[in-house]
Amino acid sequence: MEMKRYPNDGCCERLHLDVCVDQHTPRQGILELLMKLRPEWKPEDIHIKAFTEGITNQLMGCYVGSLMQDPVLLVRVYGQMTELFMDRDKEMEMFQVLHKHGCGPELYCSFTNGICYEFVKGVVLDDTLLRQPSVYRLIATEMGKIHSIKSGETGNSSPVLWSRLSQFLNLVQSSDAPEQQKSSAHVEIPSLKIIIKEMEELKSHLTLINSPVVLCHNDLLTKNVIYNQEEGAVKFIDYEYADFNYQAYDIGNHFNEFAGINNVDSSLYPSYELQFDWLTAYLESFKWFNGGNSTVTKKEVLELYVQVCQFSLVAHIFWCLWALLQAKHSTIDFDFQSIHVSDLNGPWLTKFFHSGGICSAGRSGMSRPGYRNTRREIQMRVCHGSIQLLL
Repeated sequence: MEMKRYPNDGCCERLHLDVCVDQHTPRQGILELLMKLRPEWKPEDIHIKAFTEGITNQLMGCYVGSLMQDPVLLVRVYGQMTELFMDRDKEMEMFQVLHKHGCGPELYCSFTNGICYEFVKGVVLDDTLLRQPSVYRLIATEMGKIHSIKSGETGNSSPVLWSRLSQFLNLVQSSDAPEQQKSSAHVEIPSLKIIIKEMEELKSHLTLINSPVVLCHNDLLTKNVIYNQEEGAVKFIDYEYADFNYQAYDIGNHFNEFAGINNVDSSLYPSYELQFDWLTAYLESFKWFNGGNSTVTKKEVLELYVQVCQFSLVAHIFWCLWALLQAKHSTIDFDFQSIHVSDLNGPWLTKFFHSGGICSAGRSGMSRPGYRNTRREIQMRVCHGSIQLLL
């Protein structure tokens, strides 16, 4: 086994172990890793628990003694062909930057097809916890802290959204059609022409919106939030998509995730009142960590709210393209074709923006198929609040 250390642009050295962990029989490869990382652990005493929440990679917890009481080391084995659309060097850079600022776990090493890192104590969020004010305010505060990390530590601070969408689109166009047997039910996949048209329309509008470019998680679904009730804190995990991006995109994507993944229920999209409370907590945190006055006005919240509503739309295109790629390449048993795809079947996005964008959408009743009436009511409230969109 060869061991290397790589510099990481002045942040921290990164340990790399020349070990490959087999996806189907991982124990031998994991034991090789632990010989270097935890030499005091006896192989016969090591327990390996597979976590089943992930839909891109395989995640396993390694420990001696009790999973709940003793130190746990996590081993993540990358999903098949994920290197096509994920920047693994960027992911490891994000690990180190976020850990340095107290926002993430320690990265122990990389290996040929994965990484090892620190276990974060707490529970993975579920839909009930996500909606509790005491919890979602912690999430908003933590996101404000991460968004305040300056670009000097990570190099380029251009928004990654459009380049990543183009990358995904090119990969979808160059690959064969997704294998139909991976879907448990018939799913009508949207035409790539429609997706391209909607993406271009959204880009032409969203690039005119003055949403700050900040360090974003970009994939804050419930399973990527760990809640520690004893400490009254949350931590975000999994940084495969973390990079600089639009502030409103990161928030809008998180709000979309309230509706779930496996069984999407659009009625769970956060209410106007929840969003207003969430955004207030976020802005207080963001302003405080940037060294400013943490007082937040209603006008500031409403302005951010409008931007978030708009950027939440492009997140659906992002995950639609992602799902098409996963359906083609992933070996994980998950119905990717049914996720994120069906609600993009039609030119609803550009309609949403016609004649004044989100405000006119509220007046005309034009909304994304599947969103409940409250969504349109929220849009009307924004109009009545005299927050005008300059498209």
